[in-house]
Amino acid sequence: MAKVVVLGAGISGHTAVMVLRKKLSKKHEVIMVSPNSNYQWVPSNIWVGIGQMKPDQVKFALAPVYKRKGVNYKQALAKTIFPEGDGTTDKPFVEIEYVDESKKGQTEKVTYDYLINATGPKLNFAGTEGLGPDKFTNSICTYGHAEKAWENLQKALDKMAKGEKQRFVIGTGHPMATCQGAAFEYILNVAFEINKRKLMDMAEITWLTNEYEVGDFGMGGAFIKKGGYVTSTKIFTESILAEYGINWIKRAGVKKVEKGVIHYENLAGEEKTIDFDFAMLIPPFAGVGLKAADKSGKDITDKLFAPNGLMKVDADYTPKDFNEWSANDWPSTYQNPTYENIFAPGIAFAPPHSISKPFKSKNGTPIFPTPPRTGMPSGVMGKVVALNVAESVKQGKVVLKHTASMARMGAACIVSSGYGIRNGMAATLTVYPVVPDYEKYPEWGRDIGYTVGEPGLAGHWMKLFMHYMFLYKAKARPGWSFIPE
Repeated sequence: MAKVVVLGAGISGHTAVMVLRKKLSKKHEVIMVSPNSNYQWVPSNIWVGIGQMKPDQVKFALAPVYKRKGVNYKQALAKTIFPEGDGTTDKPFVEIEYVDESKKGQTEKVTYDYLINATGPKLNFAGTEGLGPDKFTNSICTYGHAEKAWENLQKALDKMAKGEKQRFVIGTGHPMATCQGAAFEYILNVAFEINKRKLMDMAEITWLTNEYEVGDFGMGGAFIKKGGYVTSTKIFTESILAEYGINWIKRAGVKKVEKGVIHYENLAGEEKTIDFDFAMLIPPFAGVGLKAADKSGKDITDKLFAPNGLMKVDADYTPKDFNEWSANDWPSTYQNPTYENIFAPGIAFAPPHSISKPFKSKNGTPIFPTPPRTGMPSGVMGKVVALNVAESVKQGKVVLKHTASMARMGAACIVSSGYGIRNGMAATLTVYPVVPDYEKYPEWGRDIGYTVGEPGLAGHWMKLFMHYMFLYKAKARPGWSFIPE
């Protein structure tokens, strides 16, 4: 009998555990370790943050699903990986600490034959002074944060209705933050809501971003095919912002937030500020703080993890100039190079380099987006890792038949820009591959035939349909495995 332990019940980890349970017989044990009691469909948090959905519409309890599917679920926090065991056992294990009320504070050694680290990111609000929902800015990174953001947004809307002008700043809250797409969706929906209430003359809305050009989205931007023409995501994004009456400030690294004031530095090295009444800024991401130790108890965290706390995998981490990197540097199996039975899909793996060109201000501050790995790519990675682990269990040795390099993978994204059965809007964007490959596609970096964008009501309907479809899939309802990642 084999034991497979999955850490983290986000998109990547939950996908992995469901695939493992489907592919492996019940004689093999599949264990999920996650501090969260609920699964959340993160892409729909923007609708919670705009009051169009309640938290219960984007989440569900994990325990009943795992019980039904035969997954051993431990609501706990993974603390330390012992990939060689310790003085008491030669079996590798993860030391966990329970967070559920019945066992809170208790620790346990969970042994494994294969370990999948899908812990995702730490929302590193502390990386920017004054950032976060317990400080001066809002967040939509969790359904709880989004619910609070909606409460605060309503206060600003009420003030405008009473004749008091409000300043809205939405974007990234750190010089190297990622996930621009979520913030971009949110600012469009906020503008849509303000316009719906006929309050645009009372609002000043600003997109504040660390992107060199708007529309970069952490993937170096793209050229998209639309209506028979090829245009850049820069033009595509600028036109949407202008249409919604949104100003933008780019190449900005937020350094500090105080009540009503955001301090940022630009690439020219200038220290600037922007005032706000309501702000929603995406925090930087980091590893969750997992540690590692060898058999003697010596700390080997730096052996398994990069300095940012994300796990090293089968990528080329050799220091190179940005122009020397290639698509082949990106991982394809997400296997740790030191321990062949450990994998890290989704946001948990350390990218080999940025996709967007790195820039530094005249003061030496790096100001550029780090690579996005959320949504569809995370699900695909989780599935591929699970398929390889399942095959390895069956064959009694490590087998890596399946791959999912972001440089060989496409992604589809639907950017919500307003809601409503008849008036909703969304821009459907597909890119292939996610990581540009200028050796294979020298002109555009991507296959222009599969890199397209189109705004409209149909996109809104599609995003709404996908919300219910992917929650259905995540609940492992009949036929769930036929729904693609």
